[in-house]
Amino acid sequence: MMKLLTSLFVGLTLMSAPVYAQNGPLRLELDEGIIEPLPFAVPDFVPDSPAAAQFAQDISRVVAADLTGTGLFREISSDAFISRVSSFEAPVQFADWKAINADALVTGAVNVSGQKLTVRFRVWDVFSGQELGNGLQLAGTTEGWRRMAHKVADQVYSRITGEGGYFDSRVAFVSESGPKDQRLKRLAIMDYDGANVQYMTDSAAIVLAPRFSPTGDRLLYTSYESGSPRIYVTEVGRPKPRELKTQDGTMSFSPRFSPDGRSIVYSLIQGGNTDLWKMDIASGQSTRLTNTPAIETAPSYSPDGSRIVFESDRSGTPQLYVMAANGGEATRISFGAGRYGTPVWSPRGDLIAFTKQNQGRFHIGVMRIDGSEERLLTASFLDEGPTWSPNGRVIMFTRETQGASGRASLYSVDISGRNLRPVRTPDGGSDPSWGPLQN
Repeated sequence: MMKLLTSLFVGLTLMSAPVYAQNGPLRLELDEGIIEPLPFAVPDFVPDSPAAAQFAQDISRVVAADLTGTGLFREISSDAFISRVSSFEAPVQFADWKAINADALVTGAVNVSGQKLTVRFRVWDVFSGQELGNGLQLAGTTEGWRRMAHKVADQVYSRITGEGGYFDSRVAFVSESGPKDQRLKRLAIMDYDGANVQYMTDSAAIVLAPRFSPTGDRLLYTSYESGSPRIYVTEVGRPKPRELKTQDGTMSFSPRFSPDGRSIVYSLIQGGNTDLWKMDIASGQSTRLTNTPAIETAPSYSPDGSRIVFESDRSGTPQLYVMAANGGEATRISFGAGRYGTPVWSPRGDLIAFTKQNQGRFHIGVMRIDGSEERLLTASFLDEGPTWSPNGRVIMFTRETQGASGRASLYSVDISGRNLRPVRTPDGGSDPSWGPLQN
């Protein structure tokens, strides 16, 4: 993985004031009300060398696409521009950008020397005529130009919203091809926006439920390579799968890393019973966490590692429960109509995302960690398997269409229920796992 070297161009500060009228500081306030997308402009970045021309154009387009894709920003077409940015150092003609109703302006410059690529950028509050923070410079290789574009977009997003970004991140998923009754599945990784797809396995064995480690350098997944479900771990970028062995005669699945990355929690089928277990990765030592006649699966840690949310049918139907990370008494938190499953704790720690089935429809929803304030964000023939963006603002999930020719695809939605959109993949896609921001 390409290492990015970052250095301050002048200095970096994140704005924390709310968006006010034209005489106040710029900040997009994110709440549950209806948000009017903030109009912004991204003129093509200035090439500082002849070899930088195409990179400058491509980087500015990725930055604009990242911001627009959030549903929080609206790009102003270059056809409306009055000013043209021909020099990174030249004063900004704010009156020209005010005239086309741009609230924010992003300017930048790109230099290429051999394989080295450098990006400088600034973010401007048009109506106050002030820079939001100070300029930042990123240095890397031409091969990593998309990552630098995502990093620029993350900084722009953070300076305007006050939240962390999520564009410089990757998603693990199951790539699906072939007819529905003979579906071929491969483990794959891609950028959050569907670019740079890399396949980690072939289609010789069914693979399910990849899960990123907290640092994004490893993946857990379930494979049927041996004929029954087993848990494997592999390094990202250097796939060398290793089975995490459990007791003979058992089946293991639905693994997830602990926040410190040293252990996993998973489901184990033994003697017809399915319970939750915890395994120390280094030693392979496992500890039983639940011991009931129910089916207990889909565990997910709280960000601080103190609790686990999971799915269990101990009450007669699949519902959501929370217990201490070392086991013990569990508290039911789902009480709405229908069946609940695949819970995932938000990285912010305040919400749990889940799949809900009710009256023939599937939904992706969120609730507080005590089960209150349940909100359904989607509805379709089959929506399932939510995963959180690194900043806890967006949820990605699997949506499958109906019938013999039904196809699984990845979708994302804001936690407010707005901005439902497909995520492009080369073939069908399922079981997404959103990794952390890259280093």
